[in-house]
Amino acid sequence: MPAEAIASGADAPAPDGPTGSLAAGLVRAARPKQWIKNVLVFAAPAAGAGLNDGDVIVKALLTFVAFCLVSSATYILNDVGDVEADRRHPTKRNRPIASGVVGIPVAIVAVVVLLLGGLGLAYAISWKLGLLLTGYKALTIAYTFRLKHTAVLDIVIVASGFVVRAISGGVAVDIALSNWFLAVTCFGSLFMVAGKRHGELLHVGDGSTRKALEQYTLEYLRFVVTMAAAVTILTYCLWAFEHPKTSDVPWWGLSIVPFVLGIMRYALLVDQGKGGAPEELVVRDPGLRLIGAAWLALFLGSVYIH
Repeated sequence: MPAEAIASGADAPAPDGPTGSLAAGLVRAARPKQWIKNVLVFAAPAAGAGLNDGDVIVKALLTFVAFCLVSSATYILNDVGDVEADRRHPTKRNRPIASGVVGIPVAIVAVVVLLLGGLGLAYAISWKLGLLLTGYKALTIAYTFRLKHTAVLDIVIVASGFVVRAISGGVAVDIALSNWFLAVTCFGSLFMVAGKRHGELLHVGDGSTRKALEQYTLEYLRFVVTMAAAVTILTYCLWAFEHPKTSDVPWWGLSIVPFVLGIMRYALLVDQGKGGAPEELVVRDPGLRLIGAAWLALFLGSVYIH
């Protein structure tokens, strides 16, 4: 999809020179811009008041690195699996593997190295984290070669990637996860991924770039976006109201306001067809940045100010 490809930086022209092209191509194929998704590993430690503990911060940072390595391996493997389709695409043909800047044997070696590094680091942090990341990787491999062509399943599996990141942060630092935290994460992820598919279908109009798009309609995707948004807001409110008042300022209650505004703003952008790359949209859109900063301040205040 053009919008997603441009946002990820995967289709930018390669630099001149064989050595530089290979090195730069491998970096582009790894899609470091997508690593912003992995910031979710800090969600559970932050919600569990663990960010004032140096050991917790170190483990969370290492978990972030592990996910960056494994997710980059996934992106490269996806490009290897889609190489023929990408070569027929007007913009994806410029991706490093499809364009021949990075050969398939080199790409496979890179996948193995990144995967071993990421999983090895995860097991070094915690055997539970290692198993979780291994299971997630097995699921993404099944997604790459089969499940991404099945409607609904493709949305659910991509959304599960966000959920696994959020859960992994808690597993790595041994913090118990609230049921409401899990519910907000699950439905919030579904909301964003359904918006992503909506943006893809709106721009492309058919399944030429993603087979599962042939089975969706814009009306169906809007329904999923609306349903997920409603449940996300409801579960966040229940989570906020579950917390006892610990100071004169109702931090948790106040955090609901920017949270709902953020959902509304993102839904507006999705309706305008701008949801194709949510991880980029959250960073680029001034409104979302402002709302996100306000929510983060209130959220951290609710957890750390007593």
